[in-house]
Amino acid sequence: MYQSDKLHEECGVFGLYRRGDTADGVISETYHALYALQHRGQESCGMAINRDGVISCHKDVGLVTEFFTKDRMERMSEGQMAIGHCRYGSQISLNRENAQPLLVNHLKGAMALCHNGVLTNAAELRAQYELSGAIFHTTSDIEVIAYAITQQRLKLGSIEEAVRAAMGVIEGAYSMLIMSATKMIAVRDPHGFRPLCMGRLGDDVVFASETCALDAIGARFVRDILPGEMVVVNRRGVEVYPPIRAEGSGLCVFEFVYFARPDSVVDGVSVHQSRVEAGRILARNHPVEADVVIGAPDSGLDAALGYSYESGIPYGIGLIKNKYIGRTFIQPTQNQRADSVRIKLNAVTATVRDKRVVLVDDSIVRGTTSARVVRILREAGAKEVHVMFSSPPFRYNCYFGTDIESEETLIANQHTKEEICQIIGADSIGFLPLEAVDELTCGVKIPLCRGCFTGEYPIAPPKSTAKHKFEIPLNPEGKEKQS
Repeated sequence: MYQSDKLHEECGVFGLYRRGDTADGVISETYHALYALQHRGQESCGMAINRDGVISCHKDVGLVTEFFTKDRMERMSEGQMAIGHCRYGSQISLNRENAQPLLVNHLKGAMALCHNGVLTNAAELRAQYELSGAIFHTTSDIEVIAYAITQQRLKLGSIEEAVRAAMGVIEGAYSMLIMSATKMIAVRDPHGFRPLCMGRLGDDVVFASETCALDAIGARFVRDILPGEMVVVNRRGVEVYPPIRAEGSGLCVFEFVYFARPDSVVDGVSVHQSRVEAGRILARNHPVEADVVIGAPDSGLDAALGYSYESGIPYGIGLIKNKYIGRTFIQPTQNQRADSVRIKLNAVTATVRDKRVVLVDDSIVRGTTSARVVRILREAGAKEVHVMFSSPPFRYNCYFGTDIESEETLIANQHTKEEICQIIGADSIGFLPLEAVDELTCGVKIPLCRGCFTGEYPIAPPKSTAKHKFEIPLNPEGKEKQS
C-alpha cells in the first residue's frame, strides 16, 4: 500500500453515557460525533452499544458513512450508553480485526474498549502475555491494554480499580474509553499525549477526542481530562480519580499544526487561533515580496490567513481540494499514485497566473506532495512560488501515535533547507522557528511534546517496534490455503 505524503494520526474516540432510563438516540448521537472526528482516522470505524448490561459491537473497515448506513443503523439495538471509534491504521495493520472498539468477554463480565495513541511497551507486554498463554487476534495495542486490565481485574474487585492498576503497567500514549455493563471510564495517559475532553448533553455525560464532536451533537464542553486522570460514570454520577504519576509534559504539538479540526479547542487553546498565529510568525520570520498568499487545503488555510494578516499581502483561494476523492492514495501503480495529487488538488488559475505566490502548508514529510503542488501552481502560470511551513522541520520519528515509516524517509532529516527548496522546485522556503512553538500555543495547559523536531522525547522510545502480522496465506491461484 502506498503511504500518503502526509502525517497520519491514530484515532478518534467518543463515548456517551445516558443518565436517564431511556434507550433512544444513543446510536445517532455516536454516529454524528464519529462523523465529526472522521479527520482523525479514515481506515475503520465502529461503535459498541450497551443495552441493559449487554454489549453489542459493530465495526468494519471504511468511513463512518460507508459502514454505518441507514439500513444498518436501523437494525442496531439502542442502548443506554455507547463508545465509538474511527481509526487510521498503519500499512501493516489494515484489517477488520484491528477495527475498534474491542469487545472482551471474561469471567468478571464483558467490557468494550477503544483508544487513541500508541504504547511504547506493547511488544514487551504482548510477549509476556503470550508466554503466559494469551492468544492475540489483532495487531492493535488495545488488545494488549485489554489483557492488562483483565489480569488486574482477576486480582482486584472493581473494573475501575483494575483500570487504575493497568495504568501503572502500560506505558506510552493513550486516551481511552472503557465501557462495562454498568460503567463508562475515561482515562488519559500521565503525559497527556493525545487530547480527551468531557461534556454534558443535558444530564448525559459525553467524552470525545476533540470538542468539535461535542459541538456536532449539541453537547456543552465541561473540561479536559487531565494527564493521568480517570473519570468513572455510573448511575450514581461522575467520580473523578486524581492523576496517577501525572507528568503533564507530552501533548502532541501536531494537534495544533495538523491533526485537530480548526474549530476544536485542545487543552485550552483554539486550534484555529493557533494556526493563524503560526502564519503571523512565519510572515515575521520569512518575509517575501509577493502578490498573493494561498493555503494548502485544509490545514494550511488558517496559517495562510495569518501570514496574509501580518504581511499585508492579499489572501486568495489558490488551490481547490476535491473533498469526495476518498482514500485515493491506495493505488496499484506509481503513475496512478502521482495522478492522485492532481485529482485531489487543482489550482485556481485566475488567482495564481502571473503572480508571485506564497503557499502556506502545515508541514513537509517526504516532500513528494510539496513538489507536485509547486509544479501544479507553476503550470497554472505562477511566476514565483514561495513555500512556508507552519511547523519546524520534521526530522525524527514519533513513537506516540503519528505514523512515520522511518527517519530516512523524512526529507528534513536527510537534506538542508536549501536542498529541500531545490528538490521541491520552490523559489524559497521557510519553516516555523522551533522557539516560536510556545507562542502559537500560548495558554495551553500541558507542555508540548516536540520530539519530532528535536529528537528529545518526554519518555524513552520503545525498545522494540516489532509488529505481529496476521495474514492469510494464499496458494499460487490466489485461493486461501487450508490448514
